[in-house]
Amino acid sequence: MELRQVEHFLAVAAELSFTRASARVHVVQSALSTSIAKLERELGVELFDRTRQRISLTPAGERFRVHAHAVMQVTRAATDSVAEYRGALAGTIEFGSLVSYGPVDVPGALGEFHRAHPFVRLRLRLSQTGSSAYLAALMEGSLDLALVSVPNRFPPQLDMRLLFEDPMVFVCRRDHPMAGRRRLHLADVAGEDLVGFPPGFGVRRLMDDACHAAGVSARTSYEVPAGFAAMADLVGSGLGTAFMPSSEAQQFTHLHGVDLADAVSWKVYLAAPPVDRSTPATARLAEILFAAAVSARQATTGRKAGPTSG
Repeated sequence: MELRQVEHFLAVAAELSFTRASARVHVVQSALSTSIAKLERELGVELFDRTRQRISLTPAGERFRVHAHAVMQVTRAATDSVAEYRGALAGTIEFGSLVSYGPVDVPGALGEFHRAHPFVRLRLRLSQTGSSAYLAALMEGSLDLALVSVPNRFPPQLDMRLLFEDPMVFVCRRDHPMAGRRRLHLADVAGEDLVGFPPGFGVRRLMDDACHAAGVSARTSYEVPAGFAAMADLVGSGLGTAFMPSSEAQQFTHLHGVDLADAVSWKVYLAAPPVDRSTPATARLAEILFAAAVSARQATTGRKAGPTSG
C-alpha cells in the first residue's frame, strides 16, 4: 500500500465522486479509479459501493477511513517535525472556508501567510451543506482549520474561538415600502418572500431561529447557496427581500439595509484542534487570521468614531 493510494481513497471518501476527487488531488479520473481499484485488491475488500447512482462507502470503507486519516496525520506530523531544521515552515493546511468573510479580509490574511511561508501548501475546502459539517472533519483530522458560521454545537475536542460578529440587517430595494423605516421588528417582515441560504447554513439557521423566537414564520422562497452577491441580484430584480450581515449589505449600494429592532448577530468562529495537536503552520495561520479580525474591528471603531456631516 502506498501513501498516495491512501490520499486518493480519502479524497473519494470526502467527495463521494471520482470526478470531484480527481480535481482535488490533481490526477486524471482514470488514474484515480485505477489507484482505488488497486488498493481494494490489496486489501481484499470493496471500499466503495458503486451500484447506485451516487457512490458510498461500504462498512469496510468506513472503518478503513478512520485509520487512513490517522495514517495521513502521522505522516504529516513526521514531515512537520523536521521543519525547524529546514529553517522554514512547511507542510499542508486543509482549510474549511465560507462563501463570505464578513468584515474580515480573509483572502488578504491567506495571501500574507503564503508570502511569509511559501513552502506551506494551503488547500481550501468549501462545504455545500453548511460550515458546521467542518466540525466532524476537524475531529477526524481531514481538516486542520475552519471558519464555522453560527456553529450548531461546540465539541469539547476542538478549540473554537470567536473570530468576529456582525449585526444582521433587512435588505430590500430602495423602492420597497419598508425602505424608509429606520428599524424593523422581525414581525414586520412576516409576509415577505425571502431570499436566503439553504437549510443547514449558519446564517439561514440564525434567522430562522430568531424569527421563530419572535413568533414569526419565515418564508424563504428563494434558496441561494452561491453567496450574498447572488442574493443581492435576486433582491435587486424585485423577487424578494433578504437578511444579510451589515458588512455584506454595505457592498450593494443599489439596495437598502434597515436595522433590526430585534438585534441578531452573525457570529463566525475559527475552529481547530487543540494547540498541542496543531502543526506550527496551522497555529501561525490562526494568528494571522485573528490579527486580521482585530484590524477589522479597529477599522469599524474608527469609522464609527470619525467625523459626521450635518
